[in-house]
Amino acid sequence: MTAPAPAPATDADRRRWARYLVEERAEGLVYQRLAHRRSGEEREILLGLAEAERRHEQHWLDLLGGEPARLPRAGVRSRLLGRMAGRFGSIFVLALAQSAEARSPYDEEQYATPAMRADEKVHYEVVRGLAARGRRRLSGSFRAAVFGANDGLVSNLALVLGIGATGVSSGFVLFSGIAGLLAGALSMGAGEFVSVRSQRELLAATEANENAAASAADLDIDENELALVYRARGVGPKEALERARRIVAAARAGVERTATGPVHVHSGDDHEIVGSDWTAAISSFLLFASGAIIPVLPWIFGLQGTAAVVVALVLVGVALLSTGAMVGILSGGPPLRRALRQLAIGFGAAAVTYILGLVFGVGAV
Repeated sequence: MTAPAPAPATDADRRRWARYLVEERAEGLVYQRLAHRRSGEEREILLGLAEAERRHEQHWLDLLGGEPARLPRAGVRSRLLGRMAGRFGSIFVLALAQSAEARSPYDEEQYATPAMRADEKVHYEVVRGLAARGRRRLSGSFRAAVFGANDGLVSNLALVLGIGATGVSSGFVLFSGIAGLLAGALSMGAGEFVSVRSQRELLAATEANENAAASAADLDIDENELALVYRARGVGPKEALERARRIVAAARAGVERTATGPVHVHSGDDHEIVGSDWTAAISSFLLFASGAIIPVLPWIFGLQGTAAVVVALVLVGVALLSTGAMVGILSGGPPLRRALRQLAIGFGAAAVTYILGLVFGVGAV
């Protein structure tokens, strides 16, 4: 038994089709602009997504009987994504596109084909995969940026509110805030420098050298002992023995080194992944300082008492909400929930020190 044909299209249906049409065009444009800023496999994937959006666009054009004389504007999100994709082409755009693909209207649309519904689900997984690639590339630096800036925001807000609640003068609060900024930023920078330098020194100490291979011709036993060197470096028993046999044979024949050479578990690439100790230290200093300066701004500009506290709370609140929402968008989670969580954590820490300042208040000095 064949399925009943859809009811004749109404004006509301045609308006809905026109809205689908402009949204498909806008999404296709996003993928095209992202593709122009990529290369290789990612470029091909994004162009494939843009082509699929054109097929969906053509479906609605066919139903409408051609290009309508007037079309609605695409949604704010789609227009914003298009502008961002053309200017930035960043993981941020892919994360927003992932959220957009997750809300397909075609599941309840009788005029959408089963293939289109399936396409939308596939598109979501494809965009999520591309976004995941970017998140992996970004995860280390983004974590450090969020951690550094938020640490500065929360710790210095807690410091100035706690000091201010004791009743000391505004000048003392300002001095405490600047001192907290410098102390925290210097501590972050020094800690990052020591951490990265120590990791680079550890990698250097674990790198393989050529001593064992150079002595292969003088071994007083067979290649089994040299194979132990490679096994200690993580090579399997069979492959380690085969490599040892080639090196011993070449060494005894007067060949100093074969093309295969010894196995290096760690190489110069490891040092590049770890990064520069000075770069890490300076970036940590600046990130912490960029967050820690915000709670001090009211006192820097001459505000005092309750007015300074309120302005500091507003400034820090906006910063916490912004970083929380950004984390939510990039992680594919709900931005509002992440923003409110960030705000609650930051204000909660500040409230503790403020209450302690009230309890141990010493009066104005």
